[in-house]
Formats: sequence, C-alpha cells, structure tokens
Amino acid sequence: MRIATPDALTLAADVDGPPDAPVAVLLHGGGQTRYSWAGAMTALVVRGYRVINYDARGHGDSDWSAAGAYHLDDRAADLAAVTRDLRVPFALVGASLGGATAIQAVARGLQPAVVVLVDIVPEPEPEGVGRIVGFMRGHPDGFASLDEAADAVAAYNPDRPRPSDPSGLMRNLRQRSDGRLAWHWDPRIVEADPQTHHEEVRRSAVALARTDIPVLLVRGLRSDVVSPAGVAAFQALMPRLEIVDVVGAGHMVAGDRNDAFNAGVLDFLARRMPTARRD
Repeated sequence: MRIATPDALTLAADVDGPPDAPVAVLLHGGGQTRYSWAGAMTALVVRGYRVINYDARGHGDSDWSAAGAYHLDDRAADLAAVTRDLRVPFALVGASLGGATAIQAVARGLQPAVVVLVDIVPEPEPEGVGRIVGFMRGHPDGFASLDEAADAVAAYNPDRPRPSDPSGLMRNLRQRSDGRLAWHWDPRIVEADPQTHHEEVRRSAVALARTDIPVLLVRGLRSDVVSPAGVAAFQALMPRLEIVDVVGAGHMVAGDRNDAFNAGVLDFLARRMPTARRD
C-alpha cells in the first residue's frame, strides 16, 4: 500500500495479519529497506499480529524528498501518518535510524503501547557510527556490476558470509540513467552532521524515559555501535529498560541472527502487548 506523508510524499508499505489484531510497525535502519524485516514480519504475522512494514522516506520504494527533508522530525511526522488511523494497541519496532524515529515520535506525542529499539542507544560509539556513515557516503559513482556492490557489502560486514548469488542485493539497488548501479537511497540522507542527529536522539530519549511505555533494547553483542557503556548510560536514564542480548550478532541484529531476534521480540510483545493467539 502507499501512505501519504504530511509534506505530500508517499511511503511504500507491506501490510499483513489479522485486521483487528494489535499492530507491530517495523522501521528499518538507515540504508536498508522494508525487505530487511522479511523474517521478522513473517514471525509476527504467524504469532497473530498485524504488521505494517514500510520504507522510510528516501529509501526503497518510498519517495525521495525534493527539499532534502530528512530530519528526525520529518520521519516522526511520517510515523504519525502511518499510525494515524489505528484503533488498536501498536508496537514500534525500530532498528538504528528506525529506532531513532520511534524515540523522536514519542517525544512529539505519539503513544505506542510498547517500543522495541534494535541496536540503538542515546550514547552510541562514534567509531561504529562513523563506519556506517562512511559506508553510506562511499561509492558515489555507483557500481559497474552487482558483484562490485556485493564486494562493498562484504568489505563493510566481513563477518557475514558473502552470498554465492548476490541477486538479492537488487532490492537495495537502482539502475541509474548511465547504466551503473547505485544504492536505493537518496544520497542527501547522509549529508547532515551525525552529531546533530545524535544530540536530537539524546534529548528525545529523556522524553521517552518520562513515559511509562515499556521499552525493550535488543542489541548485538558484536555491535560496534552499542557498547556496554552505552547500555549502562541508557539504563541509568531508564531503569525499567528491558534488554535482550543477541550472541553472534553485530549492528544488523535481525539480519545476523533472525531466529534469536524474533524470539526476544515475540517474548516481549507476548508479555507487554499480547494477542489472543498463543500458538
């Protein structure tokens, strides 16, 4: 389906699950698309939730902003539009940039039943953040072939096996007018200073901590973005914070260990936002 934003863009979304069930809204990370949630979406629907899984503005099949409107406030307004007509409890499940969007939306007044933050804390590790930004800013001339793009991903994430068939990457690529392949996101997304973004997240996290919304942090124990010190600082701000540690996962938790990720999230939702279904 397509969802209209307040500034007249449209967002691409997949929706599935029982119409009247509690809803899980999935918010992917920067540089990803809604397809990164494929396994999680299936698991949530099987468990009885309705799922809204959408491409963030400037990503995937959603519109790019001609004005370069990619501030967290723009993304939070999009999320408010996605959830505007919901009349059932809903969960926000956000990875990295998606988690920052969820935090910002709550600070702006959105009232989800629960929030799941995937490998994002108010005090991230600068080196890990820099590595992500460097990857997203890299290869401005695109790629001559799919194999070149796969090589770039393998260099960024050497601990994940390089697929023998990289065709699945085409969901994250677009063909430019010159025939070269480029990532399927607006390059202007990463023009802003990351420090400004993180300062906004820190301020908004204080507002989230003042609510009584249950919050789960799912972190990859091999992540270079979320450290023990970052987790401890978040716990000091929000003592009720629940944590699931995923062994063997880096920053891309759901992609690295989808089984463990799904188990942790489903257990949290079953306790905090249950459906009538238990199989």
